[in-house]
Amino acid sequence: MSSVRERLGGLGSPEASGMKRLVRLAAVVLGLLVLLVLLPTAMTYINPGHVGIVIHRVGGGVDPTPLSPGLHARNPLTTGIEEYPTFMQTLVLTRAGDRPGNDEINVNSVEGQPLSLDVSMSFELNPSLVPALYSTFRTDIATIQHTYVKQAIRQSLQEVVGNEEIAAIIGPKKAEVTGRVTRLLEDRLSGYGILVKQFTINELRAPPSVIEAINQKNVMQQQALTAQNELQKNQFQAQGDSIKAVGRAKAILAEAEAQAKANRLLSESITPTLVQYEMSKRWNGQMPQVSGSVMPMMQLQPTGK
Repeated sequence: MSSVRERLGGLGSPEASGMKRLVRLAAVVLGLLVLLVLLPTAMTYINPGHVGIVIHRVGGGVDPTPLSPGLHARNPLTTGIEEYPTFMQTLVLTRAGDRPGNDEINVNSVEGQPLSLDVSMSFELNPSLVPALYSTFRTDIATIQHTYVKQAIRQSLQEVVGNEEIAAIIGPKKAEVTGRVTRLLEDRLSGYGILVKQFTINELRAPPSVIEAINQKNVMQQQALTAQNELQKNQFQAQGDSIKAVGRAKAILAEAEAQAKANRLLSESITPTLVQYEMSKRWNGQMPQVSGSVMPMMQLQPTGK
């Protein structure tokens, strides 16, 4: 009994009380340390122009509603956050040059001629569809660009370019081809929340032999067009000369007809009486000074008194 009392009494001693306080302090410090470690992971900041994808570690599902930009609380033990950009981005696919890798797009024209293209596509992500995009591909947007999006661009180009002649693609139909490919990409990518803003064909490369043949064809067409224009010019000039000649002939005929008509009218209007009248108007009363056996006489009508 005495030993039990001694033990109970010891628990209430100053040394025991100090030990209890030390234990409580250690617990508080440990709790603060745990809180300091967990606090940064318990709060998530989503940058402007991004959304957060909430991944449930228990069950492996993805929350269909993304986190908007700003500060958000979460349980770091049961959820993970994947941040996706929603601002406008541009995917550039070009020949490697000095860079490692080669992203140019290779397709064939309707004649089977190979064609290499450098292209670029500007796009945005629909924020509400980002979780579904992540659920489909389970990777970051950069990887999606250089896998699925690149393949969609190549397929769309082949569908359009494969139905056109290479000379038309390089020349007058380049803008039309670009527009048709853009519409195909919009249809293919919009379902994943990838919104195409602009698609551009920056450069087209065909085999040198094809380029030479196209140039020769263009020269021949230009020469033929020049010859045709010269022929039309000569035809127009000949037609003009013919019209002028017809006009001159009509003018001469009209003038002759007018002169003949005038002469006829003049001859019909001259009578003996008119001749006598005109002579009387011009006679000065003197007899004509002429030689010969016949003297012209002028018959004057007597005047009445």
